[in-house]
Amino acid sequence: MVKIVIDPESLSLANHFALVRSPRRNRKRFAESCVMVTADEDTAREQANADKNLHPAVVYGPSVSSESQRIYYLVKWL
Repeated sequence: MVKIVIDPESLSLANHFALVRSPRRNRKRFAESCVMVTADEDTAREQANADKNLHPAVVYGPSVSSESQRIYYLVKWL
């Protein structure tokens, strides 16, 4: 796992349940366009679809990368 520095006072960064579109599950960061935040863990699990490369996960973000892209960091796959 990527070591994530969590700012407990941040108003914009948080853990989220989400669906992550990715053909492989070995990446540690994902562009905002690949992440669909869901209301809760059950929703993420229900909407997962391996055939469409949609995997349930817990992500942290969104954060701005050094390339000025908004990204989410993988906390864990569900």
